[in-house]
Amino acid sequence: MHDSEQLTLTIPSVAKVLGISRGLAYSLAKRDELPVKVIRLGERRMVVSKQAIEKLLQEDTQKGNENDGAS
Repeated sequence: MHDSEQLTLTIPSVAKVLGISRGLAYSLAKRDELPVKVIRLGERRMVVSKQAIEKLLQEDTQKGNENDGAS
């Protein structure tokens, strides 16, 4: 890992990665309904582990590939 490598994503960045609106991402994060753990820093700052998002998307892709083979 490099010192400049970012380990977390902001909620707007998570929204972009997941393909949802910024408002929806904030709403889900505030209600603890994002499919990954939200890290709260102080009263307002929320971030998500970049690794957790990558794992979530990998698992979803693998599930999709398994379902594609079933007829």
